[in-house]
Amino acid sequence: MHPPQQTSGRTTARRRRFPTLALTLACLTLPLGLAGCGGDEAGPKLALSAALPEEPAEDTVLRVGDPATQTALELSGLDDELDIEVEWANISGGPKTLEAFRGDALDLGAVADIPPLFAQWTGTDVKVVAARETVDPLEHPTYELGVAPGVDVAELPDLRGKKIAYSPGQAQGSVVLRVLREAGLTQDDVELVEMASVDDVYVNALGSGQVDVAPLGQSLVPPYLAKYEQDGGTTISPGVRDDAWTLYTPTEVIEDADKAAAIKEYVAVWALAQQWIAEHPEEFAQGFYVEHEGLAEADARAIVEALGTFEVPTDWSDVIARHQEIADLLAEEQDREPLDLDDLYDRRFEKVIAASVAASGGA
Repeated sequence: MHPPQQTSGRTTARRRRFPTLALTLACLTLPLGLAGCGGDEAGPKLALSAALPEEPAEDTVLRVGDPATQTALELSGLDDELDIEVEWANISGGPKTLEAFRGDALDLGAVADIPPLFAQWTGTDVKVVAARETVDPLEHPTYELGVAPGVDVAELPDLRGKKIAYSPGQAQGSVVLRVLREAGLTQDDVELVEMASVDDVYVNALGSGQVDVAPLGQSLVPPYLAKYEQDGGTTISPGVRDDAWTLYTPTEVIEDADKAAAIKEYVAVWALAQQWIAEHPEEFAQGFYVEHEGLAEADARAIVEALGTFEVPTDWSDVIARHQEIADLLAEEQDREPLDLDDLYDRRFEKVIAASVAASGGA
């Protein structure tokens, strides 16, 4: 993976530049309770029921882990629409984002739907401030089920008796549980092998025979098949919806009036960036998957085609209802406390996104 190009210097408000900061190991490993790297003075206290402020204080810095949107903003020129100062962290995925939150090294992260639930269950109070979904999600799954060489799995019922890679606190773990339910199976019908899905851990686990099946993000499907298809490695569709994507933040961040105002501006431009990605898939594939992620051009094209087109809901009612179903499933299957997701979503930002999309002429 190639880190984003670093920029230096800051201009005055209304046209600030955006330095890219790769979070250091020191930032991410600070003991809980100690101040992290890159933070600034806390702003005025803001009640969660209060209206969002119009703009942050001049010296407010928003620390964001959202490499895909960073790339889209730079490619599209939408970064000129941001009047806040953003410090970009080259960090993504649930575990790393949550670790950065707990080390006070990040204000806002882009993840799937499970990390915000897992954060709540493990003692970090968070709020979802934006959501994105896929058009025709069953036709364009975020994950494929990778099947190890020599293993016979052609359809979901064939999962019975198989060893399946499972990460309870990540979206991949939720996919596994939903796939089992779709197949009419339970956890007792398979062997769940717990392991974190980071980098190419699942790919290696499939190739070594450590597991029979593993959910693979679309960016991992091309390298997996390139390496193991000749030996019999395959993939099948999960047959369940797995497309939810969110921006979330520690609750204490949006209780800071200046940070809340900064996030307000960020999500408005973030929504436009998601629309730009949907309208410019080839340009985004080149800029993000090839130049940022280091993938081959053919693999990058395959990923954007597999993922399909994104849309940004301006009414979160259905999003929250689907997320609630997943939270209820995980609470049951993982023996966790039930969550009321009406409390997880901060719908003040829903209105901000709706206004931004409407002003752009989008839908």
